[in-house]
Amino acid sequence: MKFIVATCLAGSLVLAGCAGTDNSASSSSTAKAGASAGGTGARPSGSATPVYPRDSHLSPLTSGQARSQSVVTLAPPTDMWDRIRRGFKMPNLESDLVRDREQWYASRPDYIQRMTARSDKYIFHIVEELERRNMPTELALLPYIESAFNPQAVSSARAAGMWQFMPATGNDFDLKQNIFRDDRRDVVASTRAALDYLQKLYGMFGDWQLALAAYNWGEGSVGRAIAKNQRLGLPTTYSDLSMPAETRLYVPKLQAVKNIVANPQAFNTELPLIANHPYFQTVALTRDLDVELAAKLADVRIEDFRALNPAAHKPVLIAAGTSEILLPWDNAAVFKRNFDAYSQGQYASWTAWVVPSTMTVADAAQRSGMSESDLRALNNVPPRMLIKAGSTLIVPRGARVKEDVAAVVADGGHLSFQPEIITRRTTVKAGRSDNVASIARRYNLKPAAVADWNDVNQNHAFKRGYSVVVYLPVRATPSARVGSGAGPARGRGAAVATSKRGAPVKAVSRSSSAKQAVVRQPRGGTPSKRKR
Repeated sequence: MKFIVATCLAGSLVLAGCAGTDNSASSSSTAKAGASAGGTGARPSGSATPVYPRDSHLSPLTSGQARSQSVVTLAPPTDMWDRIRRGFKMPNLESDLVRDREQWYASRPDYIQRMTARSDKYIFHIVEELERRNMPTELALLPYIESAFNPQAVSSARAAGMWQFMPATGNDFDLKQNIFRDDRRDVVASTRAALDYLQKLYGMFGDWQLALAAYNWGEGSVGRAIAKNQRLGLPTTYSDLSMPAETRLYVPKLQAVKNIVANPQAFNTELPLIANHPYFQTVALTRDLDVELAAKLADVRIEDFRALNPAAHKPVLIAAGTSEILLPWDNAAVFKRNFDAYSQGQYASWTAWVVPSTMTVADAAQRSGMSESDLRALNNVPPRMLIKAGSTLIVPRGARVKEDVAAVVADGGHLSFQPEIITRRTTVKAGRSDNVASIARRYNLKPAAVADWNDVNQNHAFKRGYSVVVYLPVRATPSARVGSGAGPARGRGAAVATSKRGAPVKAVSRSSSAKQAVVRQPRGGTPSKRKR
């Protein structure tokens, strides 16, 4: 052992000697540089000679200069508010509108508390993403302006989610919207899309205030407003553009919230404590799973589960479309353990059924084993609508169904409707040589139906002037749009049903004073007038 130590010491001495020999030439020159820079040139015996770069812009610090430099703290942020403050990068906006919004928020402490407390589930993730992209952390406050941090928020213009994406913009940023889920409400997906969009807008305008205006108003509108000011020789900053009142207030609102977060004491506001650590983590979903069962396996309240997974707006999670769920950090391991041990039956009591042909809600309910009211409520089917072929419905999953919903259905599931054809009993005058077939052709009806309504056979020829009974569709009113909840207008008091053979059941008006609708048919033409 002594031999090894002696050998190492000898080697070190040899290397030190070599170093001293190699640097001897530079020692004198660097000593002169040190003297010229203000040093005394006196050094303790055996001390290493400092080497300074020859760049004329660089010089050694004196002891006084070294003492004047501030020390950067390495302490982590105490909470999320501290972390957000440290990442502020956007220029401040100073205006009367900002002060007006400051007073608006400061005068509503209950609203501030409710809004900020709601954000504690999501804001860590947002700030993490902003820091990863080197974006201003002020943008983490934007959902306060957009939705008060409510991922279930829906505007009158159909913008949805925490970041308030319109349907078309959501599609542009790969936020899927179908009968199973709406990714505009998804915490992770919508945050990714919102930051992608904001980065794109900043790249277009080179200014965060203009980027925010474009997020609210649209990049095309902001671009046109800038071009207009340029033609007029006017400045093109956010404050100089002509824009709608909502967009004019948009950045002042964010600035006001930023000012309150920066100094809550100045506004007599107390921010709730939000710890600087993740609230949730993602868990892989490998099977279709009822939402209630997922919350039970994770040992969380159903309200808390839905708050973290707001995109799932049906009672079942489809694994092929929702590959991950969010759970509170400590509950993720609980869910995994309970999921692996679960053996009490099906994971999912609901499945998807693709409607093979256009049918009534009553027929769909009968085939799926549900009541008509339950089918309507679960699938949001409006009244007086038929379910079009190819639509996807959520229906009960039988015990014999082992397969989960296929990916092609999970990704493309949609629900389409068409108005029911409402008919009214009408009589038309038979012309010369009219028979069942000619009447059927004239009104686009089936001959068998015309024969049935008039109690004749399909080869029957009508006498000229004979009143032939037919059931003709009633034209829908303009308000009867698919998905609007309004259907075609029915005649006042008219009752219309459908027979087993598909023909309308003969019905009479409930009003004794109401007359049958009569269509007078000119020869060789279509009905020219309808009377009530």
